[in-house]
Amino acid sequence: MKVLVIIPAYNEEATIRNTVLNLQRTCPYDYIVVNDGSADRTGDILDEHGFHHLDLPVNLGIGGAMQTGYRYALEHGYDYAIQLDADGQHDPNDLETLVTEIMQSGYDMVIGSRFVEKTNYEGSLFRRLGILYFCYLLYLACGVKITDPTSGYRIVNRRVIREFARDYPIDYPEVEVIARLAKKGYKIKEVKVEMNARQGGRSSITPLKSLYYMTKVTFTSLIRAMF
Repeated sequence: MKVLVIIPAYNEEATIRNTVLNLQRTCPYDYIVVNDGSADRTGDILDEHGFHHLDLPVNLGIGGAMQTGYRYALEHGYDYAIQLDADGQHDPNDLETLVTEIMQSGYDMVIGSRFVEKTNYEGSLFRRLGILYFCYLLYLACGVKITDPTSGYRIVNRRVIREFARDYPIDYPEVEVIARLAKKGYKIKEVKVEMNARQGGRSSITPLKSLYYMTKVTFTSLIRAMF
């Protein structure tokens, strides 16, 4: 069994060092940081500490960075791939929970959820309403019940790695890939994980981008439900 942790990173100079060091302390699996054309010192920090990474020459967005990681996983024969955010929100202590669940359940994707059971997560009302909106959208469009569809903390098996290496949404992919997989009959489930607040830096998702995100995902999810 080979497991790869993929860490997409764009302008995460404030957090990338601690994120990778915490992962190295707690995780027995391989990892790769995909430096997504960062304009700050993210690339320098990765070089200085000898962290395993790939450098993209331009910013492709989270979708392009993750597809790069999935292609790397496919080419190097990994059985499972896990997405882990560079900003420190995802607790590496939950990695084993994700790995154990996907191996024992035989599911194709296991999502780390803040809501499938009670956790310590506290988010803004706007963020919680947005998540609830996508929960209902996925259920109406695809018939799947997912409590935390925007969670990026997720593991997939080799079948899905092959799918994602070939085709992956360009931006804001979390909800859209669930719709894609559900439409194709892949099995998806959730497990409880704890998530932290961003450990430094600034989120690239502005209110305007959030509106674009909701509109885009709504459109693509409905299209996939009809065809």
